[in-house]
Amino acid sequence: MSDKLLVIGEVREGELRNVSFEAIAAAKQISSEAEIVGILVGDGNLEGLAKELIQYGADRVTTVMHENLKTYTSEGYGQAILAIIHEESPAGIVMGHTSIGKDLTPKLAGKLQTGLISDAVAVESGGDQPVFVRPIYSGKAFEKKIIKSGMTFVTIRPNNIAPLEKDESRTGNVSVKDVDVTDIRTVVKEVVRKASKGVDLSEASVIVAGGRGVKSAEGFKPLYELADVLGGAVGASRGACDAEYCDYALQIGQTGKVVTPDLYIAVGISGAIQHLAGMSNSKVIVAINKDPESNIFNVADYGIVGDLFEVIPLLIEEIKQLK
Repeated sequence: MSDKLLVIGEVREGELRNVSFEAIAAAKQISSEAEIVGILVGDGNLEGLAKELIQYGADRVTTVMHENLKTYTSEGYGQAILAIIHEESPAGIVMGHTSIGKDLTPKLAGKLQTGLISDAVAVESGGDQPVFVRPIYSGKAFEKKIIKSGMTFVTIRPNNIAPLEKDESRTGNVSVKDVDVTDIRTVVKEVVRKASKGVDLSEASVIVAGGRGVKSAEGFKPLYELADVLGGAVGASRGACDAEYCDYALQIGQTGKVVTPDLYIAVGISGAIQHLAGMSNSKVIVAINKDPESNIFNVADYGIVGDLFEVIPLLIEEIKQLK
């Protein structure tokens, strides 16, 4: 495959999400010969972020700036990105499988009348055609897909495809496309973020997750301290969310976020199949639970049988000393 591939970058609070760089790496794996064209949309100056995309492997970047693109709506982003797609006529499009990616890409695929491979975790070589690997049955199995005809349109799961090394010497053209983003039926009055501050849960390399065994909202405080020491994020099982120990924005599992960190520490989590569906592909899993028969130990690489309220403070102290 040659020609060009579009990579839709994602901006959050004025910064590029890491999955934007991972999408560039995925595009390079799809075709090493294709021109990689980044797309950024927003309401402010995007030149600095566009240059960062180039430093991570994009050959050039097209931006769209409009007041109706201040906050995400599928209508606004769809209009802006479709205008670029029609102008570029790419061989393929790559975007992160994030909350925005899950909402936007099916609508784009529908408008373009093309197929969509969602939630790919790897791109393999298949001769003339790239092979996309994606999990099925809540992560119990994997399937491999190829595009036989038409555009290659794919979303990639965050934290699975390593980004290319940043090269600050790389340069490329950054252009601004004028798109009249109109007829927005959805009006966003206010955005209230309930997720924990700091590291984004879906992109965190270290996650400390609490379950019902944490017993209370107060019990989550040591988990936040451990996550802070490790430079990670805090997550939770649905049971902990249902018990109102924390907000549902932290929920990991089949009906929550799917994560694949380098290190996943499950604290007071029994290991229900619905929770395992959201984290079982983590690279290293550490379980802390006082019940040695708990199912979480069946998927854990390392297990600590003990009272979490005794184990966590000891871990925090030991990690601080090592640092």
